[in-house]
Amino acid sequence: MKNRILVALLTVFVLALPVIAQDTSSATSGQSAAQSSATQNSAAPSTDQTSATGKPLQPPAREGFWGRVNPFARKKYVQRQTQPIRDRLNELDELTAANSKMIKDVDSRAQQGIQLASAKADAADQHAIDAGNKAQMAQQMATQAGTRITSVEQVVNNIDQYKASAQTEIRFRPGQTVLSQNAKSALDDMATPLKDQRGYIIEVQGFSSGKGQVAIATSQKMADSVVRYLVLNHEIPVYRIYVVGMGNAPVETANAEEGSKPKRMSGGRVEISLLKNDLEQLSATSNADQPK
Repeated sequence: MKNRILVALLTVFVLALPVIAQDTSSATSGQSAAQSSATQNSAAPSTDQTSATGKPLQPPAREGFWGRVNPFARKKYVQRQTQPIRDRLNELDELTAANSKMIKDVDSRAQQGIQLASAKADAADQHAIDAGNKAQMAQQMATQAGTRITSVEQVVNNIDQYKASAQTEIRFRPGQTVLSQNAKSALDDMATPLKDQRGYIIEVQGFSSGKGQVAIATSQKMADSVVRYLVLNHEIPVYRIYVVGMGNAPVETANAEEGSKPKRMSGGRVEISLLKNDLEQLSATSNADQPK
């Protein structure tokens, strides 16, 4: 009789064991759910602290007593438990890749900005060099202009100061006023270099033997023949020639002794003097200063 009672108690215990396990599992699951709900509610204001991506980890699934104890369910259980970790690792990899891409983009933009700043700095340096060169050229031009102004002032001050440049004497036979071939050659040698020149005048003085108005008229005719040849054959402007008939005026010789009286020359002759000022020199300087 006692044995039957023991067998019945064991049978009841075995049959009641799953029910007790289920109740225990339900209670444990309820406690876990309550704890996870409380944890989520307490951590809801600071979502960023739960994970790097801002997504909270999911609570473990309710598997019951046999899901935790059954040895045949361990592999799937491990997979289910590690799946959130793998998902989070994948999210972290994606986040790392995105951060790396952002860093590369920022570095690329920084390099482009540095290159652009360097190019602008080089352009500014080149502009500064060009400005310095232009300033130096302006200074040189100002110096040349100042030198030229000084030369012009000197020329203007001495515009009526003519200096003897060349002198030629032509001899005439008594009573003759026509130029000989030698006289023409002498005039050619003096007048040919005067073409296209400026700042000169020609002084023609005629001298003749005799006395009074007859000598003056003869000397004037000889001087006129010289002027006529210069104007017609060498195109010397008339306004550059000054003519005077001196007659039988006394002439001082170069070798005359001091205090001696001037001698009167016999025969006829004409003295041609070429006088120049600094205007021709100024023109040559201006042509040399002009840029080629």
